[in-house]
Amino acid sequence: MTDAWFDAPAPLLPEIIALNGKWLGDKPAVVCDQQQLSWRDFERQTAQLANALAARGLARGERVAVMMQNSAEMLVAMFGIVRAGGVVVPLNLSVTDTAAAAMIRDASVRYLFASVDQAARLEPMRGEIDFVRAGGWIVAEGSAPGWTAFADLLNSQSARDPGIALDDDDECNIIYSSGTTGLPKGIVHTHRRRLDLFYDLAIALRYHRAAVNLCSLGLYSNISWVAIGCTLLAGGTVVVMRSFQPRAWLAAVAHYRVTHSAMVPVQFQRLFECPEFDDYDVASITSLMCCGSPLNARLKAAIMQRLAPQLVELYGLTEGPITTLEPEDAATRLASVGKPLMGTDLLILDDADRPCAPGAAGEIVGRGRMLMAGYNNRPDANEETTWVDEQGRKWLRTGDIGRFDEAGFLYLVDRKKDLIISGGQNIYPADIETIVLEHPAVSEVAVIGIDSPRWGESPFAVLVGEQSAGSDALVNWTNERVGRQQRIAGAAWIDALPRNPNGKVLKRELRERFRGWLTDGDGK
Repeated sequence: MTDAWFDAPAPLLPEIIALNGKWLGDKPAVVCDQQQLSWRDFERQTAQLANALAARGLARGERVAVMMQNSAEMLVAMFGIVRAGGVVVPLNLSVTDTAAAAMIRDASVRYLFASVDQAARLEPMRGEIDFVRAGGWIVAEGSAPGWTAFADLLNSQSARDPGIALDDDDECNIIYSSGTTGLPKGIVHTHRRRLDLFYDLAIALRYHRAAVNLCSLGLYSNISWVAIGCTLLAGGTVVVMRSFQPRAWLAAVAHYRVTHSAMVPVQFQRLFECPEFDDYDVASITSLMCCGSPLNARLKAAIMQRLAPQLVELYGLTEGPITTLEPEDAATRLASVGKPLMGTDLLILDDADRPCAPGAAGEIVGRGRMLMAGYNNRPDANEETTWVDEQGRKWLRTGDIGRFDEAGFLYLVDRKKDLIISGGQNIYPADIETIVLEHPAVSEVAVIGIDSPRWGESPFAVLVGEQSAGSDALVNWTNERVGRQQRIAGAAWIDALPRNPNGKVLKRELRERFRGWLTDGDGK
Protein backbone atom coordinates (compact mmCIF):
# COMPACT_ATOMS: atom_id res chain seq x y z
CA MET A 1 0.00 0.00 0.00
CA THR A 2 1.61 3.25 -1.12
CA ASP A 3 -1.11 5.87 -0.61
CA ALA A 4 -1.93 7.19 2.83
CA TRP A 5 -5.56 6.58 3.74
CA PHE A 6 -5.90 10.07 5.15
CA ASP A 7 -4.58 13.48 4.21
CA ALA A 8 -2.59 14.90 7.13
CA PRO A 9 0.09 17.37 6.06
CA ALA A 10 2.57 18.31 8.77
CA PRO A 11 1.21 21.39 10.60
CA LEU A 12 2.96 24.75 10.43
CA LEU A 13 3.08 27.39 13.18
CA PRO A 14 -0.43 28.84 12.62
CA GLU A 15 -2.06 25.43 13.01
CA ILE A 16 0.05 24.55 16.05
CA ILE A 17 -1.07 27.77 17.77
CA ALA A 18 -4.69 27.01 16.90
CA LEU A 19 -4.44 23.43 18.22
CA ASN A 20 -2.75 24.51 21.44
CA GLY A 21 -5.46 27.09 21.98
CA LYS A 22 -8.09 24.40 21.50
CA TRP A 23 -6.58 21.79 23.81
CA LEU A 24 -4.58 23.75 26.40
CA GLY A 25 -7.33 26.23 27.21
CA ASP A 26 -6.66 28.07 30.48
CA LYS A 27 -3.01 27.03 30.72
CA PRO A 28 -0.81 30.19 30.70
CA ALA A 29 0.81 30.88 27.33
CA VAL A 30 2.25 34.40 27.81
CA VAL A 31 3.02 36.38 30.96
CA CYS A 32 4.40 39.94 31.07
CA ASP A 33 4.26 42.09 34.20
CA GLN A 34 0.69 41.82 35.50
CA GLN A 35 -0.71 40.66 32.17
CA GLN A 36 -1.35 36.97 31.55
CA LEU A 37 -2.74 35.34 28.43
CA SER A 38 -3.98 31.77 28.56
CA TRP A 39 -3.50 29.58 25.52
CA ARG A 40 -7.14 30.21 24.70
CA ASP A 41 -6.54 33.99 24.93
CA PHE A 42 -3.36 33.84 22.86
CA GLU A 43 -5.03 31.81 20.12
CA ARG A 44 -8.06 34.11 20.10
CA GLN A 45 -6.03 37.35 19.96
CA THR A 46 -3.67 36.14 17.23
CA ALA A 47 -6.71 35.06 15.20
CA GLN A 48 -8.40 38.45 15.73
CA LEU A 49 -5.27 40.27 14.60
CA ALA A 50 -4.86 38.02 11.58
CA ASN A 51 -8.45 38.70 10.54
CA ALA A 52 -7.99 42.44 11.07
CA LEU A 53 -4.90 42.50 8.87
CA ALA A 54 -6.67 40.49 6.18
CA ALA A 55 -9.58 42.97 6.32
CA ARG A 56 -7.06 45.78 5.77
CA GLY A 57 -5.74 44.08 2.67
CA LEU A 58 -2.66 42.21 3.88
CA ALA A 59 -1.81 39.68 1.19
CA ARG A 60 -0.08 36.37 1.78
CA GLY A 61 3.68 36.88 1.69
CA GLU A 62 3.64 40.63 2.35
CA ARG A 63 6.15 41.89 4.92
CA VAL A 64 5.14 43.46 8.23
CA ALA A 65 7.70 45.20 10.44
CA VAL A 66 7.50 45.02 14.22
CA MET A 67 9.43 47.67 16.11
CA MET A 68 8.26 47.28 19.70
CA GLN A 69 9.47 47.10 23.25
CA ASN A 70 9.15 43.66 24.85
CA SER A 71 5.51 43.02 25.77
CA ALA A 72 2.70 40.50 25.51
CA GLU A 73 1.34 42.61 22.65
CA MET A 74 4.55 42.12 20.71
CA LEU A 75 4.14 38.34 20.84
CA VAL A 76 0.51 38.63 19.74
CA ALA A 77 1.58 40.96 16.91
CA MET A 78 4.33 38.70 15.61
CA PHE A 79 2.32 35.50 15.63
CA GLY A 80 -0.88 37.21 14.52
CA ILE A 81 1.04 38.35 11.44
CA VAL A 82 2.20 34.77 10.88
CA ARG A 83 -1.38 33.48 11.14
CA ALA A 84 -2.45 36.11 8.59
CA GLY A 85 0.06 34.74 6.09
CA GLY A 86 2.32 37.77 6.48
CA VAL A 87 6.08 37.78 6.92
CA VAL A 88 7.29 39.13 10.27
CA VAL A 89 10.22 41.56 10.17
CA PRO A 90 11.18 42.19 13.82
CA LEU A 91 13.55 45.15 14.08
CA ASN A 92 16.35 45.78 16.54
CA LEU A 93 15.47 48.87 18.61
CA SER A 94 19.09 49.85 19.19
CA VAL A 95 19.91 50.66 15.54
CA THR A 96 20.10 54.22 14.27
CA ASP A 97 17.15 55.88 12.58
CA THR A 98 19.00 55.65 9.26
CA ALA A 99 19.55 51.90 9.70
CA ALA A 100 15.93 51.33 10.74
CA ALA A 101 14.65 53.13 7.64
CA ALA A 102 17.10 51.17 5.46
CA MET A 103 15.85 47.82 6.82
CA ILE A 104 12.20 48.83 6.37
CA ARG A 105 12.97 49.80 2.75
CA ASP A 106 15.00 46.64 2.11
CA ALA A 107 12.13 44.44 3.32
CA SER A 108 9.51 46.40 1.33
CA VAL A 109 7.36 46.58 4.43
CA ARG A 110 3.63 47.25 3.88
CA TYR A 111 2.48 47.36 7.51
CA LEU A 112 4.30 48.53 10.62
CA PHE A 113 3.67 47.80 14.32
CA ALA A 114 5.37 50.03 16.89
CA SER A 115 5.26 50.72 20.59
CA VAL A 116 4.51 54.35 21.52
CA ASP A 117 8.16 55.36 21.91
CA GLN A 118 9.09 53.79 18.57
CA ALA A 119 6.07 55.37 16.85
CA ALA A 120 7.40 58.78 17.88
CA ARG A 121 10.76 57.82 16.43
CA LEU A 122 9.29 56.50 13.17
CA GLU A 123 6.86 59.35 12.58
CA PRO A 124 9.47 61.68 10.98
CA MET A 125 10.38 58.86 8.56
CA ARG A 126 6.94 58.71 6.92
CA GLY A 127 8.16 60.54 3.87
CA GLU A 128 11.00 58.14 3.16
CA ILE A 129 9.01 54.97 3.91
CA ASP A 130 5.82 56.04 2.16
CA PHE A 131 5.35 52.51 0.76
CA VAL A 132 3.86 51.54 4.16
CA ARG A 133 0.12 51.53 3.51
CA ALA A 134 -2.02 54.35 4.85
CA GLY A 135 -3.85 52.04 7.24
CA GLY A 136 -0.74 50.09 8.09
CA TRP A 137 0.68 52.26 10.88
CA ILE A 138 -0.28 50.49 14.12
CA VAL A 139 0.73 51.58 17.64
CA ALA A 140 0.62 49.37 20.76
CA GLU A 141 0.28 50.14 24.47
CA GLY A 142 -0.95 53.67 23.88
CA SER A 143 -1.97 56.03 21.11
CA ALA A 144 -0.34 58.34 18.59
CA PRO A 145 -1.84 60.76 16.03
CA GLY A 146 -2.20 59.16 12.63
CA TRP A 147 -1.69 55.64 13.99
CA THR A 148 -4.27 52.89 14.53
CA ALA A 149 -4.39 51.65 18.12
CA PHE A 150 -3.42 48.00 18.45
CA ALA A 151 -6.30 47.32 20.87
CA ASP A 152 -8.86 48.83 18.48
CA LEU A 153 -7.52 46.79 15.60
CA LEU A 154 -7.63 43.63 17.70
CA ASN A 155 -11.20 44.17 18.85
CA SER A 156 -12.51 45.02 15.37
CA GLN A 157 -12.65 41.41 14.22
CA SER A 158 -13.97 38.02 15.28
CA ALA A 159 -11.74 35.27 16.64
CA ARG A 160 -12.61 32.76 13.93
CA ASP A 161 -9.70 30.79 12.49
CA PRO A 162 -8.22 32.93 9.69
CA GLY A 163 -7.92 29.79 7.55
CA ILE A 164 -4.92 31.10 5.59
CA ALA A 165 -3.37 28.18 3.68
CA LEU A 166 0.43 28.28 3.80
CA ASP A 167 3.06 26.15 2.08
CA ASP A 168 6.32 24.87 3.54
CA ASP A 169 8.35 27.27 1.39
CA ASP A 170 6.33 30.39 2.22
CA GLU A 171 8.37 33.00 4.05
CA CYS A 172 7.84 33.15 7.82
CA ASN A 173 10.17 35.91 9.01
CA ILE A 174 13.13 38.06 8.08
CA ILE A 175 15.65 38.70 10.82
CA TYR A 176 18.34 41.27 10.19
CA SER A 177 21.87 40.31 11.12
CA SER A 178 23.55 42.00 14.04
CA GLY A 179 25.82 43.98 11.78
CA THR A 180 28.94 43.16 13.82
CA THR A 181 31.01 43.07 10.63
CA GLY A 182 29.12 45.51 8.42
CA LEU A 183 25.64 46.56 7.33
CA PRO A 184 22.85 44.22 8.48
CA LYS A 185 21.52 41.70 5.95
CA GLY A 186 17.96 40.40 5.92
CA ILE A 187 17.99 36.66 6.68
CA VAL A 188 14.90 34.99 5.23
CA HIS A 189 13.40 31.90 6.89
CA THR A 190 10.58 29.77 5.53
CA HIS A 191 7.80 28.21 7.59
CA ARG A 192 9.00 24.62 7.36
CA ARG A 193 12.63 25.46 8.10
CA ARG A 194 11.66 27.58 11.11
CA LEU A 195 9.54 24.76 12.48
CA ASP A 196 12.26 22.17 11.81
CA LEU A 197 14.64 24.32 13.85
CA PHE A 198 12.16 24.54 16.73
CA TYR A 199 11.59 20.77 16.68
CA ASP A 200 15.30 19.94 16.70
CA LEU A 201 16.23 22.49 19.34
CA ALA A 202 13.27 21.66 21.56
CA ILE A 203 14.75 18.17 21.86
CA ALA A 204 18.30 19.43 22.46
CA LEU A 205 17.15 21.99 25.04
CA ARG A 206 14.80 19.61 26.88
CA TYR A 207 11.56 21.52 26.32
CA HIS A 208 8.25 20.03 27.46
CA ARG A 209 4.65 21.09 28.09
CA ALA A 210 5.40 22.20 31.66
CA ALA A 211 8.28 24.42 30.48
CA VAL A 212 8.28 28.01 31.73
CA ASN A 213 10.66 30.02 29.58
CA LEU A 214 11.98 33.40 30.77
CA CYS A 215 12.77 35.75 27.83
CA SER A 216 15.06 38.59 28.85
CA LEU A 217 16.53 39.56 25.47
CA GLY A 218 14.78 41.68 22.86
CA LEU A 219 11.98 39.65 21.29
CA TYR A 220 13.20 40.72 17.85
CA SER A 221 16.39 38.64 18.15
CA ASN A 222 16.81 35.18 16.68
CA ILE A 223 17.80 33.90 20.12
CA SER A 224 14.40 34.95 21.43
CA TRP A 225 12.65 33.46 18.40
CA VAL A 226 14.34 30.13 19.10
CA ALA A 227 13.33 30.15 22.78
CA ILE A 228 9.76 31.32 22.02
CA GLY A 229 9.35 28.88 19.15
CA CYS A 230 10.45 25.90 21.24
CA THR A 231 8.09 26.94 24.05
CA LEU A 232 5.07 27.45 21.78
CA LEU A 233 5.75 24.18 20.02
CA ALA A 234 5.82 22.31 23.34
CA GLY A 235 2.75 24.15 24.68
CA GLY A 236 4.69 25.78 27.52
CA THR A 237 4.60 29.29 28.98
CA VAL A 238 6.63 32.32 27.84
CA VAL A 239 7.45 34.85 30.57
CA VAL A 240 8.53 38.15 28.99
CA MET A 241 10.84 40.61 30.74
CA ARG A 242 10.65 44.20 29.55
CA SER A 243 14.44 44.37 29.82
CA PHE A 244 17.17 42.41 31.52
CA GLN A 245 18.08 43.37 35.06
CA PRO A 246 19.97 40.75 37.11
CA ARG A 247 17.92 41.11 40.31
CA ALA A 248 14.64 41.15 38.39
CA TRP A 249 15.69 38.03 36.45
CA LEU A 250 16.43 36.16 39.68
CA ALA A 251 13.14 37.31 41.18
CA ALA A 252 11.21 36.17 38.10
CA VAL A 253 12.84 32.73 38.22
CA ALA A 254 11.82 32.32 41.85
CA HIS A 255 8.29 33.72 41.39
CA TYR A 256 7.28 31.91 38.20
CA ARG A 257 9.29 28.73 38.89
CA VAL A 258 11.11 29.20 35.60
CA THR A 259 12.48 26.03 34.01
CA HIS A 260 14.18 27.39 30.85
CA SER A 261 15.92 30.53 29.67
CA ALA A 262 18.18 31.56 26.79
CA MET A 263 20.84 34.15 27.48
CA VAL A 264 24.18 35.49 26.25
CA PRO A 265 27.44 35.25 28.23
CA VAL A 266 27.48 38.83 29.48
CA GLN A 267 24.08 38.29 31.14
CA PHE A 268 25.39 35.34 33.14
CA GLN A 269 28.36 37.41 34.18
CA ARG A 270 26.05 40.19 35.40
CA LEU A 271 24.01 37.65 37.38
CA PHE A 272 27.07 36.49 39.29
CA GLU A 273 28.02 40.11 40.02
CA CYS A 274 24.57 40.72 41.56
CA PRO A 275 24.96 41.06 45.38
CA GLU A 276 21.55 39.43 45.95
CA PHE A 277 22.31 36.33 43.85
CA ASP A 278 22.16 33.93 46.79
CA ASP A 279 18.91 35.42 48.11
CA TYR A 280 16.76 33.78 45.40
CA ASP A 281 15.65 30.22 44.85
CA VAL A 282 16.65 29.17 41.33
CA ALA A 283 16.22 25.42 41.86
CA SER A 284 13.33 25.27 39.38
CA ILE A 285 15.71 25.76 36.42
CA THR A 286 16.13 22.55 34.46
CA SER A 287 17.81 23.80 31.27
CA LEU A 288 19.64 26.98 30.32
CA MET A 289 20.88 27.88 26.86
CA CYS A 290 23.86 30.17 26.32
CA CYS A 291 24.57 31.51 22.85
CA GLY A 292 25.26 34.68 20.90
CA SER A 293 29.00 34.77 21.53
CA PRO A 294 31.67 32.38 22.83
CA LEU A 295 31.34 31.33 26.47
CA ASN A 296 34.73 31.08 28.16
CA ALA A 297 35.46 27.94 30.15
CA ARG A 298 35.68 29.75 33.50
CA LEU A 299 32.21 31.27 33.16
CA LYS A 300 30.79 28.04 31.77
CA ALA A 301 31.97 26.13 34.84
CA ALA A 302 30.53 28.81 37.16
CA ILE A 303 27.09 28.57 35.50
CA MET A 304 27.03 24.80 35.92
CA GLN A 305 28.12 25.01 39.55
CA ARG A 306 26.08 27.97 40.76
CA LEU A 307 23.01 28.18 38.55
CA ALA A 308 22.12 25.13 36.50
CA PRO A 309 24.05 21.92 35.84
CA GLN A 310 21.84 21.42 32.76
CA LEU A 311 23.55 24.08 30.66
CA VAL A 312 23.43 23.73 26.87
CA GLU A 313 25.87 25.94 25.02
CA LEU A 314 24.74 26.70 21.50
CA TYR A 315 26.98 27.84 18.69
CA GLY A 316 25.23 28.92 15.56
CA LEU A 317 24.24 31.60 13.12
CA THR A 318 20.85 33.12 12.41
CA GLU A 319 21.50 31.74 8.93
CA GLY A 320 21.33 28.20 10.25
CA PRO A 321 24.26 25.89 11.12
CA ILE A 322 24.15 24.94 14.81
CA THR A 323 26.06 22.88 17.36
CA THR A 324 25.15 22.18 20.96
CA LEU A 325 27.33 21.11 23.85
CA GLU A 326 25.19 18.78 25.93
CA PRO A 327 25.43 18.95 29.74
CA GLU A 328 26.62 15.36 29.81
CA ASP A 329 29.70 16.30 27.76
CA ALA A 330 30.43 19.74 29.17
CA ALA A 331 32.40 18.69 32.26
CA THR A 332 35.16 17.06 30.19
CA ARG A 333 35.06 19.49 27.25
CA LEU A 334 34.53 22.95 28.71
CA ALA A 335 36.32 24.62 25.79
CA SER A 336 34.15 22.94 23.14
CA VAL A 337 30.85 24.09 21.63
CA GLY A 338 29.74 20.52 21.08
CA LYS A 339 28.55 18.58 18.06
CA PRO A 340 26.19 19.43 15.19
CA LEU A 341 22.51 19.63 16.05
CA MET A 342 20.31 16.84 14.68
CA GLY A 343 19.67 17.71 11.05
CA THR A 344 22.94 19.68 10.71
CA ASP A 345 26.26 18.67 9.14
CA LEU A 346 29.54 20.60 9.42
CA LEU A 347 32.94 20.59 7.75
CA ILE A 348 36.18 22.50 8.32
CA LEU A 349 37.80 23.92 5.15
CA ASP A 350 41.39 25.02 4.70
CA ASP A 351 42.44 28.12 2.75
CA ALA A 352 42.09 26.17 -0.51
CA ASP A 353 38.53 25.08 0.40
CA ARG A 354 39.57 21.49 1.06
CA PRO A 355 38.15 19.58 4.05
CA CYS A 356 40.57 19.52 6.99
CA ALA A 357 41.59 16.57 9.11
CA PRO A 358 40.66 16.54 12.83
CA GLY A 359 42.78 18.97 14.79
CA ALA A 360 43.41 21.35 11.89
CA ALA A 361 41.83 24.81 12.01
CA GLY A 362 39.84 26.25 9.13
CA GLU A 363 36.56 27.86 8.15
CA ILE A 364 33.40 26.20 9.44
CA VAL A 365 30.81 25.43 6.76
CA GLY A 366 27.42 23.86 7.42
CA ARG A 367 24.29 22.47 5.81
CA GLY A 368 20.98 21.22 7.11
CA ARG A 369 17.23 21.43 6.97
CA MET A 370 16.96 24.58 9.08
CA LEU A 371 19.23 26.80 6.95
CA MET A 372 17.92 30.14 5.77
CA ALA A 373 16.29 30.46 2.37
CA GLY A 374 18.80 33.22 1.60
CA TYR A 375 19.58 36.89 2.14
CA ASN A 376 16.87 39.32 1.13
CA ASN A 377 17.74 41.22 -2.07
CA ARG A 378 21.37 40.08 -1.82
CA PRO A 379 22.29 37.55 -4.54
CA ASP A 380 25.90 38.69 -4.14
CA ALA A 381 25.90 37.75 -0.45
CA ASN A 382 24.17 34.44 -1.20
CA GLU A 383 26.91 33.56 -3.68
CA GLU A 384 29.69 34.76 -1.38
CA THR A 385 28.43 32.66 1.51
CA THR A 386 28.01 29.41 -0.50
CA TRP A 387 30.50 26.58 -0.90
CA VAL A 388 29.67 23.68 -3.24
CA ASP A 389 31.19 20.26 -2.58
CA GLU A 390 32.18 17.60 -5.12
CA GLN A 391 28.67 16.13 -5.00
CA GLY A 392 27.14 19.47 -5.91
CA ARG A 393 25.69 20.06 -2.43
CA LYS A 394 25.59 23.63 -1.16
CA TRP A 395 27.11 24.49 2.23
CA LEU A 396 26.89 27.81 4.06
CA ARG A 397 30.16 29.54 4.93
CA THR A 398 30.03 30.78 8.53
CA GLY A 399 33.05 33.07 8.48
CA ASP A 400 34.15 31.40 11.73
CA ILE A 401 37.37 29.48 12.27
CA GLY A 402 37.17 26.19 14.16
CA ARG A 403 38.58 22.71 14.52
CA PHE A 404 37.25 19.26 15.39
CA ASP A 405 38.86 16.92 17.87
CA GLU A 406 39.13 13.18 17.21
CA ALA A 407 35.71 12.58 18.77
CA GLY A 408 33.99 15.16 16.53
CA PHE A 409 33.59 17.95 19.08
CA LEU A 410 33.90 21.46 17.64
CA TYR A 411 36.19 24.10 19.11
CA LEU A 412 35.89 27.72 18.00
CA VAL A 413 39.15 29.45 17.16
CA ASP A 414 37.93 32.86 16.00
CA ARG A 415 35.98 34.93 13.52
CA LYS A 416 37.66 34.83 10.13
CA LYS A 417 37.25 38.60 9.82
CA ASP A 418 38.85 39.13 13.25
CA LEU A 419 41.97 37.20 12.26
CA ILE A 420 45.16 39.19 12.89
CA ILE A 421 47.95 38.82 10.35
CA SER A 422 51.18 39.95 11.98
CA GLY A 423 54.46 39.61 10.14
CA GLY A 424 52.80 37.15 7.78
CA GLN A 425 51.61 34.93 10.65
CA ASN A 426 47.96 34.16 11.39
CA ILE A 427 47.04 35.05 14.99
CA TYR A 428 43.66 34.15 16.46
CA PRO A 429 42.52 36.68 19.08
CA ALA A 430 40.50 34.07 20.99
CA ASP A 431 43.69 32.16 21.85
CA ILE A 432 45.11 35.26 23.52
CA GLU A 433 41.80 36.20 25.15
CA THR A 434 41.65 32.80 26.86
CA ILE A 435 45.03 33.46 28.50
CA VAL A 436 44.26 37.07 29.49
CA LEU A 437 41.03 36.01 31.21
CA GLU A 438 43.10 33.91 33.62
CA HIS A 439 44.42 37.12 35.20
CA PRO A 440 42.39 37.80 38.37
CA ALA A 441 41.99 41.51 37.58
CA VAL A 442 40.38 40.91 34.16
CA SER A 443 36.64 40.27 33.88
CA GLU A 444 36.33 40.84 30.11
CA VAL A 445 38.78 41.21 27.24
CA ALA A 446 38.74 41.74 23.50
CA VAL A 447 41.94 41.33 21.50
CA ILE A 448 42.04 43.25 18.23
CA GLY A 449 44.59 43.87 15.51
CA ILE A 450 45.87 47.44 15.22
CA ASP A 451 48.19 48.97 12.64
CA SER A 452 51.85 48.34 13.33
CA PRO A 453 54.68 50.13 11.47
CA ARG A 454 56.86 47.04 11.82
CA TRP A 455 54.54 44.04 11.55
CA GLY A 456 51.55 45.33 9.58
CA GLU A 457 49.25 44.38 12.48
CA SER A 458 49.89 43.61 16.12
CA PRO A 459 47.59 42.17 18.80
CA PHE A 460 46.22 44.72 21.26
CA ALA A 461 44.16 43.90 24.37
CA VAL A 462 41.16 45.97 25.44
CA LEU A 463 40.39 45.17 29.08
CA VAL A 464 37.53 45.48 31.56
CA GLY A 465 38.10 44.91 35.27
CA GLU A 466 40.31 46.18 38.07
CA GLN A 467 42.10 49.01 36.31
CA SER A 468 44.49 49.46 39.22
CA ALA A 469 46.31 46.37 37.92
CA GLY A 470 47.87 48.62 35.26
CA SER A 471 48.12 48.05 31.52
CA ASP A 472 51.91 47.61 31.39
CA ALA A 473 51.81 44.95 34.08
CA LEU A 474 49.04 43.13 32.23
CA VAL A 475 51.01 43.24 28.97
CA ASN A 476 54.07 41.74 30.67
CA TRP A 477 51.99 39.09 32.46
CA THR A 478 50.31 38.07 29.19
CA ASN A 479 53.46 38.00 27.09
CA GLU A 480 55.12 35.64 29.55
CA ARG A 481 52.35 33.11 28.87
CA VAL A 482 51.64 33.31 25.14
CA GLY A 483 53.68 32.29 22.13
CA ARG A 484 56.18 34.73 20.66
CA GLN A 485 53.95 35.60 17.70
CA GLN A 486 50.97 36.12 20.03
CA ARG A 487 52.58 38.73 22.27
CA ILE A 488 50.40 41.80 22.64
CA ALA A 489 51.88 45.15 21.75
CA GLY A 490 49.77 47.06 24.24
CA ALA A 491 46.67 47.12 26.37
CA ALA A 492 44.07 49.63 27.49
CA TRP A 493 41.40 49.54 30.19
CA ILE A 494 37.87 50.73 29.43
CA ASP A 495 34.67 50.70 31.47
CA ALA A 496 32.71 48.35 29.19
CA LEU A 497 33.16 46.57 25.88
CA PRO A 498 30.82 47.77 23.11
CA ARG A 499 28.28 45.05 22.36
CA ASN A 500 25.25 44.53 20.21
CA PRO A 501 21.96 43.60 21.93
CA ASN A 502 22.83 39.90 21.69
CA GLY A 503 26.08 40.38 23.58
CA LYS A 504 28.55 40.15 20.70
CA VAL A 505 31.55 42.42 21.11
CA LEU A 506 31.71 45.04 18.35
CA LYS A 507 35.38 44.70 17.54
CA ARG A 508 35.14 47.03 14.57
CA GLU A 509 34.30 49.86 17.01
CA LEU A 510 37.33 48.98 19.11
CA ARG A 511 39.58 48.88 16.04
CA GLU A 512 38.34 52.34 15.09
CA ARG A 513 38.76 53.67 18.64
CA PHE A 514 42.34 52.44 18.97
CA ARG A 515 43.41 53.14 15.40
CA GLY A 516 46.89 54.70 15.36
CA TRP A 517 47.65 53.60 18.94
CA LEU A 518 51.09 52.31 17.87
CA THR A 519 53.02 55.19 16.38
CA ASP A 520 56.50 53.81 17.02
CA GLY A 521 58.00 50.45 16.09
CA ASP A 522 56.79 47.63 18.28
CA GLY A 523 58.60 44.42 18.94
CA LYS A 524 57.81 40.89 19.85
